[in-house]
This record gives sequence, C-alpha cells and structure tokens, in this order.
Amino acid sequence: MNHNFDRAPGAERTRNPPTDPGAMSAGGDGDAKAKIFNQREPLRQPRTSPPFADGAVSTTGDVTAAECKRQSNSQQNANTNSMSSPKERHEVDPVVKSSKLSANAPEFVPSGFNLYEEPTYDDSEEYYSEPTLAEMVTDFLGHLSSSPGSFESDVEYITGILNNGVTTEELLQELVELIYTQSTAIPNFSYTGARLCNYLSQHLTVSPPTGNFRQLLLKRCRTEYEQRDVAVRGDADTQKKFHSYVLFLGELYLHLEIKSGKGQPNRAEVLLGALKDLMNSLFSNPVDANLICAVKLLKLTGSVLDDTWKESNQPHMEELIQRIETILLDAQCSRDVRQMLLKLVELRSSDWGRVRTASASSNATPDNDPNYFMNEPTFYTEDGTPFTAADPEYAEKYQEILDRQDYFHDIDGENGNEIYDFEDEMEPEIEEAFENFCLESERKRQQ
Repeated sequence: MNHNFDRAPGAERTRNPPTDPGAMSAGGDGDAKAKIFNQREPLRQPRTSPPFADGAVSTTGDVTAAECKRQSNSQQNANTNSMSSPKERHEVDPVVKSSKLSANAPEFVPSGFNLYEEPTYDDSEEYYSEPTLAEMVTDFLGHLSSSPGSFESDVEYITGILNNGVTTEELLQELVELIYTQSTAIPNFSYTGARLCNYLSQHLTVSPPTGNFRQLLLKRCRTEYEQRDVAVRGDADTQKKFHSYVLFLGELYLHLEIKSGKGQPNRAEVLLGALKDLMNSLFSNPVDANLICAVKLLKLTGSVLDDTWKESNQPHMEELIQRIETILLDAQCSRDVRQMLLKLVELRSSDWGRVRTASASSNATPDNDPNYFMNEPTFYTEDGTPFTAADPEYAEKYQEILDRQDYFHDIDGENGNEIYDFEDEMEPEIEEAFENFCLESERKRQQ
C-alpha cells in the first residue's frame, strides 16, 4: 500500500513515483513536471452510497454532479470502499437492494387532496361568527376577576348588552348559572359576584313568568342549601365547594338589596335564616375545615347578624357563641383553629371591633359627658394637693401656680419680641440635691 495513504483523500497522491528521483531537484522541463503532478489517484467515492441497480457497477471514475445529488438524497446506506475490490462493491445488503424507496420518487400527496387546487369559498357562509352571549359573559366575569376596580365603569355597559341579549327564560337561567359558578369557583370573587348580582337584580329588564334574576338566583342558592347536612360530612372536594358557597351567600346577604316602595332598601330576610342554619350545620361536624369556614363567615357578617337579631330580640348569636365555647372544650380541633375560635369569641365581646363615636366636642359639657375631664392634666398645689379642671376651685388654684412660677411674660414694645423672664437660680434644697445626684452619677460611671 502506498506510504502516502495517511493523507487526506485525494490530496495529491501519486500512483507511480517518478523514475528519476532527481528530476524535480534538477529543474526539469515543464512537461515533465506537469506529468508528475497530473498522475494522481482519482477521488474515492464516499463510504455511503445508494444501492446499485441490476447490472450497474460503481467505478473509480469521476462522479457526475447528478450522481452526487442522488447519493446525498438517498435514504439507504451501503458500505463501499474505493480501495475494495469490484467483487466487494457488488455485495449490497439484501434489504437495501430490495427497497422500493427512491430519492426520485414523486412528492407524496394524501388521497383526495389536490395540492394545487385553489380553495373555494361560499359567500353565504360566515367564517368569523360573532361571540355568543355566554362567551361574552364569561369574558366579562374573567375581566372583573382580574380587575375588580373596573366594576363601576364596566357594569353599566355589560348590563345594556344583557338587556338586549337575554330575552328568554333559558338565557336568563344560563346567565344566573354562569355568575353563580364564577362566584363560587374562583377565590376572592364572591364579593364582586355579590355586587354584580345586586346590580343585575335591579337593572335587568327581562322577567319571565318563572321569576326575575333575583328570584332565579335565590332558587339556585337554595339547591345547595338543601344539601348542607350532606356537604359538611362529604369528602374534601365536596366540603371545599360547600364552603365557597357559604361565603358567597354571606356576601350576597350583605350586598343584595330589595327595594320596597319609597322606603329604604332592605336585605333579603330569607338569607338571614339560611346563614344561621348553615353555621349550625358547620358546627355539627366540627372538623378544622368546617370550623375555619364558620369563623370566616362570622367575621364577615357577625356584626350585621348580631345587630339584626338584637333588634328582633332573637338570641341566635348567643347560641352560636355558646356552641363555639362548647367546641373549644370538647372538640379535637387543631391548635391553630382553636386559637381562631378564641379570637372570634374575643372579637364578639368587643362588639366586633367597632368603636362607638363619642359626643361631638362642641356639644360636650361636664353635665352631659362623664368623660369630659378624662384627658385633662393633673396639677398640684404648693402643699402637694392634686387638682384637675373638674375641681370647683380649679381657676383660683391654677392662677396661684401661674403667679408662683411667673409664667407671664413681657412684650418688648419696641420690636414686638416676646421676652420670657424665668428664674435661673434654684432653691438651696434643690441645688444641693442636684449636686449630690451629679456626684453619685460620676462615681457610678468611674466604677
């Protein structure tokens, strides 16, 4: 084998070395030099080549451009070596030889599909249909969920669309279901959902024989209410769904207004009794999840429920607090839930954290306000007797203090500056005590 075989393929290899070693060094003529450089071995074929057709044998001759292109696009591999014998080059893998795949095969097109056929359009067909009413409501609810601050500016617009689109009982029922599902399925949307329900109950004009928006909404809520005793003992998912419904009903009680004549709007009384029954159901199975839901509901509506029941002389809030105290003694709840219940009882004892406004300062007098002198300072007479503004002799005693301390000041008539005249000298007893204090402090500092 040629000793130059380790060079790159086709890198100026010569099959027959020159007979005259000194021909190159002797500076022979140009023909001899060209003959030497032109006697090169042709480029060998690549190791991967397409299968040979019957009767076709690869040679070591030059490869045309078309053949190179077919070789590069082939999907079958066969190992051939340019230095191997013709017999070896005839030995092709039977699988490759029998393959019907070819780089020259026509482009594959599925049956029934014309690649070059122009599509035809029917002018009567609507390719871009308008969104349905349900899609518009769903998009609007999603917008309110992400941007609750835009409620005031957007609710009037969507109400106008609903008044034009909701014309049947089926559409109204679908609207109620969409809002109810959104309000109980998405966290923190119960507040916005309750406000939306109140607005639509007052501004939706459609009112089928089966009931208006508010009546259908209350019917939908009653469906879950009737399953309360089963839901509080269900699995985790059932309890979670029920708790979302309970909190939404609490928000609905706070925001849903029922107008009657020219008087002030009232809350839905039917929801007041429902909330009491829901809390009793939660306390009937005092597991942590139910107790946490009850605490949230009482923090949300406790002050309003308490005032409403007190006005009608109903002891329902006292009964609920007693049940909580019993649970604290007997139930096996976690430490965190127990702490939440204790804080709730404390919150109710402080009137739900409300601060009653005191009488206005302009109307307060020592006769009608017992705390009139509460924040007044306390003074002491010369003999150490305390007195305040409530003392009948307050004016005289206070004047004596001003005279003794010389609090009055003179006014410089020439430039209007205030000149304060305080005594700079201390009494002998006070001065001696002050010196002893300074000496004692210095001694402690040096120790």
